[in-house]
Amino acid sequence: MTKTYLKPLTLAVSACLALSACSQPDSNDHQAPVASGSVAGARSAAAPVSSSAVPATATSSASVFNIQDLDTSANACSDFNTFVNAKWVAANPIPADRSRWGAFDQLAENALNTQHDILNDAAKNAGQAKSGSIEQKLGWLYQAGMDESAIDKAGFDPIKPQLAKIAALKDSKELVDWLDDSYANGDGYVFSFGSGTDFKDARKTIAFAFQDGLGLPTNQYYTDPKHADERKAYQAYVAKTLELTGVPAAQAAKQAEQVLALETALAKVSLSPEQMRDLDNEYHFVSFKQADAITPHFSWEKFFAAQGVAQGEGFSLSQPKFFAGFDHLLTTTPIDAWKAYLSFHTIDSASPYLAKNFQDNRFDFYGKTLSGQPQQQDRWKRVVHAVNGAMGEALGQLFVARTFTPEAKQRAEDLVNNVRDALKNRIENLDWMTPETKAKAIDKWNKFLPKIGYPDHWRDWSGLAIKPGDFYGDIEAAGKFNYQHDLAKIGKPTDRSDWMMTPQTVNAYYDPSTNTINFPAAILQPPFFYAKGDDAINYGGIGAVIGHESSHGFDDQGSQFDGEGNRANWWSKADATQFKARTAKLVQQFDAYTPIKDKPDLHVNGNLTLGENIADLGGLNVAYDALQTALKKNPKEADTKIDGYTEDQRFFLNWARVWRGNVREKQAILYLNVDPHAPAALRAIAAPSNMPAFAQAFQCKAGDAMVRGQDKQVKIW
Repeated sequence: MTKTYLKPLTLAVSACLALSACSQPDSNDHQAPVASGSVAGARSAAAPVSSSAVPATATSSASVFNIQDLDTSANACSDFNTFVNAKWVAANPIPADRSRWGAFDQLAENALNTQHDILNDAAKNAGQAKSGSIEQKLGWLYQAGMDESAIDKAGFDPIKPQLAKIAALKDSKELVDWLDDSYANGDGYVFSFGSGTDFKDARKTIAFAFQDGLGLPTNQYYTDPKHADERKAYQAYVAKTLELTGVPAAQAAKQAEQVLALETALAKVSLSPEQMRDLDNEYHFVSFKQADAITPHFSWEKFFAAQGVAQGEGFSLSQPKFFAGFDHLLTTTPIDAWKAYLSFHTIDSASPYLAKNFQDNRFDFYGKTLSGQPQQQDRWKRVVHAVNGAMGEALGQLFVARTFTPEAKQRAEDLVNNVRDALKNRIENLDWMTPETKAKAIDKWNKFLPKIGYPDHWRDWSGLAIKPGDFYGDIEAAGKFNYQHDLAKIGKPTDRSDWMMTPQTVNAYYDPSTNTINFPAAILQPPFFYAKGDDAINYGGIGAVIGHESSHGFDDQGSQFDGEGNRANWWSKADATQFKARTAKLVQQFDAYTPIKDKPDLHVNGNLTLGENIADLGGLNVAYDALQTALKKNPKEADTKIDGYTEDQRFFLNWARVWRGNVREKQAILYLNVDPHAPAALRAIAAPSNMPAFAQAFQCKAGDAMVRGQDKQVKIW
């Protein structure tokens, strides 16, 4: 629940490379349920994307991998992550204003610095910029966000009208009317609402309603005894938040109890992150009559009318149990409890854009308590995140113009094609899949749509009015504008060219509902992508990323969609049984990992992380195959060692380097509960340990930790 509208982002809708940017960033650095750590570290010169693109067969004798980072006292066959990354991690402690620090964070820091420069220039020149241009709007928005004195002087005045309307509510009917109006203004509470591709007909865009409404990370945090401390701290945070708006301490404490009780009731009818990976729990198409039967006290026809959305034949009420529970609470929960809940969440979601005491209070809970982060980010970084949440694609348009050349895009496309060809070859040569199912898999492969760098057509921002010196008002206006932009897609044909990440996002994703693989400009940089790097480094980096996203088309969720983006069963019964048996071994592998030192009772959830683990394993295998094809075309490079390491070794070295990093213990625990990705240190070793090519490259023997036995070795794609 944030001021900047975000459409419901589920794993069926998008599977991305890393957690940090699976949704568009905003200034809520620790927005529940996912506490991000997407940028970190000291300011450094931005690495231009244009210098990092590489042809698929580029060669160089120059090293782009610092072998001094390797811990040669460690055995690569025992713990490859320690061998590659331990020295770097020891020499690069987590900055005080971060909950984690690693390769992704360094790269995102570069992108953040570039955005900072762009916004500084826009702010300086806003008065002279073309009226209504994105440069002017971005400049005014950034200026307003950096005017701390004006924001502090305003206190919480910007949200007083909203709080007054909440305070005036008398009964559940008025409550429902308020919710209708609040959503129409771009401020969503209790549930998420937005557009999405119809699972049964991917040509159409329909409305989706999803469970939401919790301030703690997942539903388990409300009932599991092991999260008692977090619940206590959250209740105290709710009370303090209300007190900041003048609610007397005793009254605020009582209201905090009501908020926690109401959210606990919502949590009991909410699904866990693992349960939400079941596609049956992500799509439930209903007519309006059927929807109103589930929520007799909440009219969906009236809600759609308030949002200005055409009704059509129906929509996806994706978690009926949740919405039935919500409807029950509308009439059984006292109106004063609802008023406390809505008041708190109004203040909480607005806090990043209000006076310093509101910002600090929110950080104390979501940053310090939940994530263990000692220090808040500098003001300018938080404002850059806010601008991203409000006008991310507009900022991306300027980012691309400054950093990403047509030559870089062409080179990236070449590499994508090479890795995709390797995936096709693997599918065709699978020894466990029948020809009939292979043919359908290849049909899906043929219909992949790769998207590189940035959208083919930029958004029109002419309908968004940004006023100088009104930070909260501008954020609200952008939230409503983006919400309406998303809702306008409902009832229209699906646009496969649409992007769900900005070009400045250091990440990549696959969308099964459009069958697209997407690589924003900001990830096409070192350590993933080098202009003068050897093939092994590039295939072990961006090549494996391309393979990862392509493999998502055939993971446990992606494999349930056909090449058109429809959820359809294209598997024979025998092939489906084989697939499930192989993926079950991967679940067992990850269930056994206990990544947090001194907490052997905390395991990775192999089912929650299954899709990403399949993509890692498939992607690394595919990228390795593509490397071998490239080396056959350039045998001189294949026979040349760089810094004493072969191309096969360097391939795996760069794969592990991408996942180097460290994370604070509280954040690590949070990730285990919410993150569909395994911890980074495990991603460095898990897929290679299943690959005979790794054992051969480093001359590992049976019994070594990095060599899984034949009975445990996982091979899927």
